[in-house]
Amino acid sequence: MSIWIILIAVMIASAIIQAVLNSKFEKYSKVPGRLTGEETALKMLRDNGINDVKVQCVDGILTDHYNPATKTINLSTAVFETRCVAAEAIAAHETGHAIQHATGYAPLRMRSALVPVVNFSNMAVSWVLLIGVLLIEFTPSILWLGIALFAMTTLFSFITLPVEVNASARAIEWLDHSGITDFETTPMAKDALRWAAYTYVIAALGSLATLLYYIGIARRR
Repeated sequence: MSIWIILIAVMIASAIIQAVLNSKFEKYSKVPGRLTGEETALKMLRDNGINDVKVQCVDGILTDHYNPATKTINLSTAVFETRCVAAEAIAAHETGHAIQHATGYAPLRMRSALVPVVNFSNMAVSWVLLIGVLLIEFTPSILWLGIALFAMTTLFSFITLPVEVNASARAIEWLDHSGITDFETTPMAKDALRWAAYTYVIAALGSLATLLYYIGIARRR
């Protein structure tokens, strides 16, 4: 199968998954919850004996993330303030990352260690690959350097997968066992986080397909 067909399929799948994800969170944002996102994160932290992580509000839509460098759970305004199932699921997921950090979860440590390298790669890789393709007949080593840089971002994408899946598993288990969600709303939270995880899967596959594309160019040379 042509790598172009794979890349196009990945782009189409990515668009579909993102559309479904947006609709899922919009749907579950209308289902009342017991706690706001802020309250959910604070309670989950307390229940796990974590007292040195701050929960704060940030601008944007679905900009929620955990920052291990500053030990902050950053929740978008809608998640931070709203009492709904979607907010509970997102906040619990991000708190799951904080628990991973506190317990030394190995894939998270690996991902954190790669962040400086990936940040550098992201800044340089596009230019290096472009120059490498243009000068491939003269200095093919430049293209291989670009491939090496891009490979780091691909590795980062695949290491991210278990980190995200594990954070969601921690979130669902805690939401269910703590009584924040019940037999009706737990499947909703699980469904929302499942579709969120699909975005990371398709991103990793897209990165791998792109990496193979450039490797194919270099090998044909």
